Amino acid sequence: MRADPLPLGVLLAGGLARRMGGGDKPLRSLAGRPLLDHVIDRMRPQLAGLVINANGDPARFAAWGLPVIPDTMADNPGPLAGVLAGMLWARAHAAACPDIVSLPTDTPFLPEDLVGRLQAARRNARADLACVASGGRSHPVIGLWPVHLADDLAGALAEGVRKIEDFTARHRIAIADYDAADLDPFTNVNRPEELAAVERRLRETPD
Repeated sequence: MRADPLPLGVLLAGGLARRMGGGDKPLRSLAGRPLLDHVIDRMRPQLAGLVINANGDPARFAAWGLPVIPDTMADNPGPLAGVLAGMLWARAHAAACPDIVSLPTDTPFLPEDLVGRLQAARRNARADLACVASGGRSHPVIGLWPVHLADDLAGALAEGVRKIEDFTARHRIAIADYDAADLDPFTNVNRPEELAAVERRLRETPD
């Protein structure tokens, strides 16, 4: 029996992708499919549902049939704004989900036990939040967030807080640590050459 209810997944697709040359990074092709597909395939079985956080015309994500929610703040303030948008959407539309999991859409190797590990880390540490780490480096954008912190986060953003670590430092946070010896499960794609490297890795080790 699960100790925690399944959270809502919030796919953070609101970035400007400047290092990739602009445009929608999750729509870039990897192994013949959009990056977004790879993330969804790994995460859908672990979650109660998924929403896409993206600004601009939502029609470009219509093929996925998921709710598309924009930031509630102007001028692309960063991933914390996407986390807040996800919290507010969950509070209004997914009452059975006390938590959200924030997910970048440029990480095609996300672990298939990610949600369970985040929940266990938070529970064992009696913490408020949880994020992941690999190879000695934390990845705060991949995190487990209680929806009840929405008002607190909204206040922090209004104060000018933009870095995830600056907000999470106000709360108890647990870390779910992963091995990165063979392949870092949180490898992300920021530049065209990184996308090409991931494509090569998939060809060499498709599993």
